[in-house]
Amino acid sequence: MTEETVNEIKWTIHDTHPDRVPLVREKLSEVVDPEIGMNIIQLGLIRDVQIENDIARLKMILTTPFCPYGPAMIEMTKAKAIEGLNMPVTIEMGMDMWDFSMMEDPSALDWGMYT
Repeated sequence: MTEETVNEIKWTIHDTHPDRVPLVREKLSEVVDPEIGMNIIQLGLIRDVQIENDIARLKMILTTPFCPYGPAMIEMTKAKAIEGLNMPVTIEMGMDMWDFSMMEDPSALDWGMYT
């Protein structure tokens, strides 16, 4: 099943390592925010993925600064990124405040999840 996204996030690796994008997106999609029930790709929480000197660096944000599931989501994100990229990964927490416009598919708002 293919799913078209409205606002697909573009990372640095889209330009530098485009062959790695599909697998890392697939693996990162397995990380779900348990409070919202959507994965971190859908939510737009992975702000960038870069590869430098055979080490990947992910820039990530959380939906709220004090997300109780944050530490577990960060660890799962790192594990899934390692699986998808087959190299060491570091996670850098961004300071951006998350909002609905960062979502890949804003139509999730139409599901009545956020009223």
